[in-house]
Amino acid sequence: MESYALTLSSPNTLPKIIPLWQQRCSSSSPIHLLCRSTSSNTSGLTFASYSTQNKYLLLFPKRNRNDSAVVVRAAASAPESSGEAANPAKFSRTLQLAAMFGVWYLLNIYFNIFNKQVLKVFPYPMTVTTFQFGCGTLMILIMWALKLHPIPKIYKSQIVPVLMLAVAHTMGNLLTNISLGRVAVSFTHTIKAMEPFFTVLFSALLLSERPTLWVVSSLVPIVGGVALASFTEASFNWIGFGSAMASNVTNQSRNVLSKKFMVRKEEALDNINLFSVITIISFILLIPFASLLEGFKLTPDYLQTAASQGVNVRELCVRSVLAGVCFHSYQQVSYMILQMVNPVTHAVGNCVKRVVVIVSSVIFFQTPVSPINSLGTALALAGVFLYSRAKRIKPKSKTG
Repeated sequence: MESYALTLSSPNTLPKIIPLWQQRCSSSSPIHLLCRSTSSNTSGLTFASYSTQNKYLLLFPKRNRNDSAVVVRAAASAPESSGEAANPAKFSRTLQLAAMFGVWYLLNIYFNIFNKQVLKVFPYPMTVTTFQFGCGTLMILIMWALKLHPIPKIYKSQIVPVLMLAVAHTMGNLLTNISLGRVAVSFTHTIKAMEPFFTVLFSALLLSERPTLWVVSSLVPIVGGVALASFTEASFNWIGFGSAMASNVTNQSRNVLSKKFMVRKEEALDNINLFSVITIISFILLIPFASLLEGFKLTPDYLQTAASQGVNVRELCVRSVLAGVCFHSYQQVSYMILQMVNPVTHAVGNCVKRVVVIVSSVIFFQTPVSPINSLGTALALAGVFLYSRAKRIKPKSKTG
């Protein structure tokens, strides 16, 4: 990183930058330089440079000695002021990320609790998912109507990538709801702890990111722990297991694809509008499929049947709406975080979220957990921790 002091130059004077090795200068220190050129084409110019490696010089019109000294002093004080300005900005960004992760986790806990309560008495995951996307669509339209966020402009070049993201987004959330309706919340999220495996896979395939040996090794306890927990899960069934595993594939492909799409600078959608558009598309896509495969279930008769299982109609409706609001809100925050970090960091934070959701759901629903099942879950989560540590190890550069 190199920085230069341009102070005390006249507004109409532009400095020139030349490599240091092209000039012979006397130096009183390895950083600050002040000398007069010996070459004919730069006569009458004073050199004032600040560089950590002394590779370049700045050429200014010759000034008196006092002016030149001030230039050097300004160059010396520049790093201190920039460092002081950078530290608060870095701290503010870290604090913002921490708050966003906390909100993400809290909304996820409430969503899983309300969603499981609804699916337990209303076993129509496609209808429930469509309703949740409908809640999100309504919230988005209100946001745009109140001008809380600008309405996006969709270009032809964006149609195919956005549709791909919307399909993956729709399938991932639908499959998760199918799993949550079939097995315990803690088991669904134990299976979804395998997301780093698919993140590494899709990052290598789509982003050309090669994982290190430590990263690959950390995936072994994750896979082994999920397998051990699956073998000893009391609520295990193949539909719940398979749908949760399939949701890992769709969700992580969506995250990596969205990161790849958001880095495009030309005609790019911001994170909020990108998620808003794919939410609306997901809602439109699910309406015909829910009607054909499950029929229209949001009728008084079906709601009354669900209420006969211990939840009255009003409580069912309230919990459905709260689940829909939390569903959209936590995914919106997730996309905001994804805009600020890389896909692997996002996946690590997602796995930490699994720990919070698993513990909270076991406590709330009083889910019976065997010692071997606990061991498998702990092993998978330990693998996630090792994975996060391994991602911080930078591979050694090869020197030819």
